This record gives sequence, C-alpha cells and structure tokens, in this order.
Amino acid sequence: MSSTPGPSTALPKPPAPSVIAAVAPIRLLPIEAPQREGLIPDLKLGSGARIKPYGYFKTSVIHDSSSPGGNDFPLPLLAADTGPNGSPEFHLKARALRLGVNFEWLDPAPKTTITGRLELDFEGDFTRVNNRNVSSIRSSQPSLRLAWARIDRRFNDKVTGYALFGQDWSPFASSTLPNMIENTNFGGIGYGAIYQRVPQVRAGFNYNLGGERSWKIQPEFAVVFPAFGDLPTNVADQLGFGERQGADSDRPGVQGRVVLQWQLDKADGVVPAEFIVSYEHARRTAIVLAASVPAQFSSAFKGGAEVSSNSDAYSAELQLPTRFMTLSGKYYSGSDLRFFLGGQLLSNFNDTAGLTSTVSVPSIDGASTVVFGLLNGVPVVAPQRPVRGQGGFVQLGFPLSRLVNADPKGRNAGWTAYLYYGFDEALQRDARRSAPVHGRSDLFSGNIQYKLNSWVTFALEEGYYRTRAANRSEFDFGGLPLFRGVPSYTSHNVRSEFATIFTF
Repeated sequence: MSSTPGPSTALPKPPAPSVIAAVAPIRLLPIEAPQREGLIPDLKLGSGARIKPYGYFKTSVIHDSSSPGGNDFPLPLLAADTGPNGSPEFHLKARALRLGVNFEWLDPAPKTTITGRLELDFEGDFTRVNNRNVSSIRSSQPSLRLAWARIDRRFNDKVTGYALFGQDWSPFASSTLPNMIENTNFGGIGYGAIYQRVPQVRAGFNYNLGGERSWKIQPEFAVVFPAFGDLPTNVADQLGFGERQGADSDRPGVQGRVVLQWQLDKADGVVPAEFIVSYEHARRTAIVLAASVPAQFSSAFKGGAEVSSNSDAYSAELQLPTRFMTLSGKYYSGSDLRFFLGGQLLSNFNDTAGLTSTVSVPSIDGASTVVFGLLNGVPVVAPQRPVRGQGGFVQLGFPLSRLVNADPKGRNAGWTAYLYYGFDEALQRDARRSAPVHGRSDLFSGNIQYKLNSWVTFALEEGYYRTRAANRSEFDFGGLPLFRGVPSYTSHNVRSEFATIFTF
C-alpha cells in the first residue's frame, strides 16, 4: 500500500503572504507570555513533554585587514602589535552551527503554562587530543548558550506573571541587539552592542493596558550570578570553576528592566515598538592569602587581606518598527562593564594615590593584582576602583522589497538592508590607570540580505572597525601601543563577510 497521502489526508499548505513584512527588531527577551498549547511539537515524550527543535547552519567567508589576535571575530585593536603589515587574515568559518529545542509541559491548571529551552552552538574551544591535534580547525566543541524552564500564570485578561529558572539572556542590556552577519559577538565585542547570558532566577508581570495602540508594560527583576569576566592565570582554575571573584563577594548580583510596548505603525506586517530601561549591580572581592602577604605587611594582615569593588550600570533601549524603516538603538553607562563586553573590556584598577612603599601581589585566583602600601605610615591595601565606561549603537533596517512593492509571493520578496554605527569607550583617566591601551572603539557597518525562501538566506556585510588609544602621545603615562610596529594613537580594520545561512 502506498504511504503517499491521498486527497483527504494531504497536509494543508500555509497561506501565501499577502504583504511583505517590515523589518522586525531582534528581541531576545520578548514580553508576550507563551500561549498554552501554542507549541506545535515535532516530538512528544512519554512524560508528556512536547518538543520542537530549531537551529541554523551558517558558513562565512571572512577577510580582515587587521586581526592581530588571530580570532575569526573582531575585538578592539591596539591590544597587541600587528607585525609589519597590520596582520590581515582570511577565514572560512563553519562553526556557527546553532541547535536548540523548545519544550512545553501541559499543567492540569488551564491558566498555567510551563515552557523551557535548551540551546547550544559549536563556537566553543578547539580540541587538543591525539586524534585532533593536526585537524584542530575542524574540531570546535559544543558549548551551552541557554538552558531554562519557565512557569507562566494568567491571573485575568489583563495581567500575567512568570518565573524563570536557569541560564538566559541578562535583563540588563540584552533587550536590543543589531541585526549583524557577524554574530559571534553581535557586531564586535567592545563596539557598542553589549549583551550577556547568565545563570539567573527571574520574575515579572505583564500588564495589558489596551487602548488603540495596544499598550503593554512589563517590569522584571532577576537574581543573577555576580560575574565579572575574570581570567584566572591558572587555566586549570578557569576550566574548573570559571571565575570566582564575584562569588567571593558572598552576595548575588541583581538586574532588572521595565519594558513599554505599543503599536507605533498599524500597517500590516509591522510588529509593536518597545522602549526599555534596565540596570544591574554586582560586587567582586579579591582575596590574598596570609602566605602571600608581603613580609613587611604581614603583622598588619595576619589572616590575609581582601579588597572589593562594584559594577553598577544602566541602559536605555528603543525599537521603532514602521512599514518604511525600523530604528533600533541603545545607550549604556556604568562601571566595570567587562562581563557585558563593554568599557573596552577593562575591569578595575588599584588606586595607589598617596601610598608609599607599595608592593604588588596576585590575588588567590591570579586574576588580579592587589597592592599593599603605607598611607601616612599606616599599612593599608590600595582600593580597587571600577573602570567607568559608556557606549551604544543605532541601526536602521530597510525592507527593500516592501519599499519597491515587490510581489510577496515572488523571489524578490526577501531583500533587506541595514546601516549601523556603534561606539564603546572607557573613561580616559580610568583607562590610563588600568592599562595604557585602547580607550575607545567604534564601528561603521552595513549589510544586505536576501532571503531566498523560508530556509535559505544569503548576506554580505562590510564593516570599518576603529580603535583609539587611551593615551594621546608616546610621552603620556605608559606610552602608545604599537600598530604595524609603530607607536600609534589609532588603528583600524576593514572587515568583509559573506554568509550563507540555512535555517530550520
């Protein structure tokens, strides 16, 4: 018997689009509550869980005019010399493979929805074992991106609430991101598009205010792991516990955001607009063991020493979709933004002003240096101050096919284009005291994308990455860093990337 469906069993075809959609902002933290039984599963487990896999394959051809770090993604320049020619590089990158599954469990209570997500990619480290040493470039390892479960409760037609447990995007600064082809770090670490994923417990409420613009507001609060992006000098320590100075502060980090959503443009195919404000606070502590205290200070610090600093920051984000153009933007400001990939990746510095007879020793994890000294003859530990920074970006998205009235059912319906500018900087006087290297980076970029169908997209992106030193001349404290072997105040990288993306 043939297994081909007959006329009575044929699967219905999805309706053809009647209008080309406007450019939709990237929203990693949407505020709409998941609908009960809204997940159409591909698999059903015996436990009752419904599962729907998703993901994409992406292959990129990349050329950088200056990439001294050897990475296949851009970082702020001036952190290392480039050699005589600026260190141009070519990469063909296939490790941007992302896989995920969405879950739903049907709770007996009709007003309760339980969902979850597990997501990973293959942008982890490269292996170094006997059967992979020679072929390490094709052996990148999988790494966790997201892993959470969420419980939503509908209280009435206007109010819903939720609680989330696991690793998700941080409420601080992750609400708005640019649409970039280079998405290892969404347009470049240290170039204005900060974000992060972090272990957390988060809760919030959504109030549907209604009205002709469909107003909604959602406040959220999260308790998070107090991370700072430390790099222990002992690699085994980082492999074992990642980082510890946040945990050593003996207190959690806190983050929160408030989202206001409304329908700015009521045309078909235009998603709502959003305005978001967010904040974060965390504390770190560097510990020095008694055995590591310098001999001349051991009597004053018999049990060892500790020194702490805080990270405090806020952001304001805006997403304005219209039928003609979509504007997305973000501004942030704060202290010790390293973990969020901002502030030029600078964390803190030892404030030795007024101290004499100073001696430096490593912290217990080797991730920072602690300074002992005398203040008016009294033994003290130099305070550690966070490096202050700010930055942001603006991006314009254009639905090219919609603007030229292309046929929504035709092959020319999938053209879009984007223009981007972003910057990130550390406060210059803080940056000079932390390290006499990069103090500000900015990025001009544009990309054009062609969506052949629901599964295949071709894209081309051109970017101009620029970094300026914290010092302005070779006679400033610490001098200028090297670029092409010459002391330089500024450097740049012209980056080209062509990608083919298969989505499922």
